[in-house]
Amino acid sequence: MNKSVGHVLKYPTCCFVLTVFLIQCISASNVLGQSDDKQQRSGLKTRNVILITVDGLRWQEVFGGSDLSLMEKEAGGVKDVPALKERFHRSTPEESRSVLMPFFWGTLAQQGIIFGNPEHESKAVVTNGRNFSYPGYSEILCGFADPAIDSNAKKNNSNVTVLEWIGQKPGFENSVAAFCSWDVFPFIINETRSGIPVNAGWEPLATDTTLQLQGTETEKALRALDEISSEIPRYFPEVRYDFVTFRATEEYVRVKKPRLLYVSLGETDDWAHAGRYDLYLDAAFRTDDYIRRLWQLVQSMPEYRDSTTLILTTDHGRGDNRVDWKSHGEKIENCEYIWMAVMGPDTLPQTIRATTVTQSQIAATVAACLGYNYPAAFPNAAASLPVLP
Repeated sequence: MNKSVGHVLKYPTCCFVLTVFLIQCISASNVLGQSDDKQQRSGLKTRNVILITVDGLRWQEVFGGSDLSLMEKEAGGVKDVPALKERFHRSTPEESRSVLMPFFWGTLAQQGIIFGNPEHESKAVVTNGRNFSYPGYSEILCGFADPAIDSNAKKNNSNVTVLEWIGQKPGFENSVAAFCSWDVFPFIINETRSGIPVNAGWEPLATDTTLQLQGTETEKALRALDEISSEIPRYFPEVRYDFVTFRATEEYVRVKKPRLLYVSLGETDDWAHAGRYDLYLDAAFRTDDYIRRLWQLVQSMPEYRDSTTLILTTDHGRGDNRVDWKSHGEKIENCEYIWMAVMGPDTLPQTIRATTVTQSQIAATVAACLGYNYPAAFPNAAASLPVLP
């Protein structure tokens, strides 16, 4: 997440103020959007959407598996090189990526659509030019890059996210939620204004009244998670371990059954910044399994089975050498390249070739899968990804 980033663009003051003013005016005027009847698309099987972001996970590992040049002590901080190679390195990139992310390649790639694979001349890119977390997540959730967002500071996002917009639609009242490992997300989603429950960072779960889980069996499980969180060392002060975020998400889905769910996992980015390639790969492997378990859970529930679309992406790329893989940002070459994947009942499995898509297309894709035309309400938002027939 590059938590240290806090620089500011050197815009002329008048241009900067005018840009921010125009963006805020457009966002505020479009909160309610156009007529629901005119925007809704019929004939879709998707009733629910789960959007998951995996912070800072490189396309290089997603499509190529483990990088042998980083599986060492000097470049990758690896503690047990032979053991790491035995776990994650295979003779071909295809085999290596499948052992690293078995659900992604065994299920999602077979049943859905993947963007960002250079072998298929497919590019997925960040458009905000910052290439770090807050600008990336805002672009993902709002559908456009906002030049006013130039740091990871805990400031409320003036823009309306697709979560907030969908939450105002009929049938989505109290049916949108977010569980995030990074503690800046209540500000990115603007929990105070939007009313979307956002549990993030080391925030307690069992006593979070916005989740409305007090007095349920799930409350006991959340209390156990809170106890674990209070006892274990907090290696990352701003980011809780993804296991806690995932388990809380599981419990919430079982009880509240949200129709639009956002999950943000963060350990891949933090272990990369720490220079631990072994723990970075381990986090990617666990994340893939968390996604598998969540997908199997929703497919076991009648409210979700065969009516749920899963969307995966990341907030930024990383450097592509023995030093820069640890970092990202405006000064790190080529870390604007990311990856995306979509799988659901309305998604036709296909290989994407010679295509360039952008991070800003995710918001409209979330809405389109639920039958809504997001750019009609937010003209500055990018169009949906080409995933629907």
